[in-house]
Amino acid sequence: MSDKVNEKEMVEVISTQTKVEAESIRLVLKHEQAFINKAQANAEGEVDIDNDELVDYVIAQRDVKLDELTVETILDAEMDYLMDKGLAGYVD
Repeated sequence: MSDKVNEKEMVEVISTQTKVEAESIRLVLKHEQAFINKAQANAEGEVDIDNDELVDYVIAQRDVKLDELTVETILDAEMDYLMDKGLAGYVD
C-alpha cells in the first residue's frame, strides 16, 4: 500500500460496499500486495496485473475462505476507492 492510502478508511469503505468483514478484506489486500510485489515491471516501471490471475492467486491461499466472486468484489471496490482518490487507474 502506498503511504498516500489511508488503509483504515479504505477497508471501511470496502466493507460498507461489499458487506464483507474488515478482517477478510485485510487478508485479501495482504495477498494482493504479495502478488503485486512479485510482478515484473515493464520498461516504464509500470506493473500490469491480470485481474483473473490475481483473483486465482488470492483464493488459492490457505487462509482465504472467501469465494471467487467475493474476492473479485473486494478487489473491484478497492480499485474504485483508489481511482476516486486519484491513486490508480486502468491501462487500456
